[in-house]
Amino acid sequence: MSQAPTDRARLRRMFKRAAYDEVTIHGILDAQPLCSVGYVFDGKPVVTPTLQWREGGNIYWHGSSASRMLEACENTEVCVNVTIFDGMVMARSAFNHSCNYRSVMAFGTAFKVTDVAEKEERLRNFVETLWPGRWDVLRPMSQKELKATTVLGLELNEVSAKVRTGMPGDDEEDYALPIWGGVVPIAMQVSEPVSDPRVLAGVTVPEHVKAWRIG
Repeated sequence: MSQAPTDRARLRRMFKRAAYDEVTIHGILDAQPLCSVGYVFDGKPVVTPTLQWREGGNIYWHGSSASRMLEACENTEVCVNVTIFDGMVMARSAFNHSCNYRSVMAFGTAFKVTDVAEKEERLRNFVETLWPGRWDVLRPMSQKELKATTVLGLELNEVSAKVRTGMPGDDEEDYALPIWGGVVPIAMQVSEPVSDPRVLAGVTVPEHVKAWRIG
């Protein structure tokens, strides 16, 4: 991934919040699997939420082989966004209210993983990225399931991050007003696992599920 942004990926506004380095971009992608994929379907723009995972300089997402999103994205231009919402920023004026966030925008041509062995490996990596150790305890994927699944990828060649942190940036004279300002932190919470009532007696929640965290 290039350190110099392409014209399409370069931030036009609030450029001081921009980051183009791998550490920042990869960190955001790795912290939040939920993404939105923007594409054109029947000549009209569509945005579809899905899960992404990163392997090296690529991100991947998957779905049903019958998915219109995956069919429309294959070998065509897409835009993938990942955003982590960190807090509401409360200022002394409505104009200066904002939010704290970490986001990544990636552009490029999506490619389909066509090799069967590679596709299975990518899906295995997807599971292992979220829950290390889970793939090996699952029932093996059938050929029917593998055939029914499509995996798309995107090279991280046109990508940028935008990050806001900290307190409100009020107009200097507004700091003298008797109005509260600050940040209301927001975080995604992972609760205790809830077992399916049909789990067999004696089967307990595995450690790789108990240890799962996000954000």
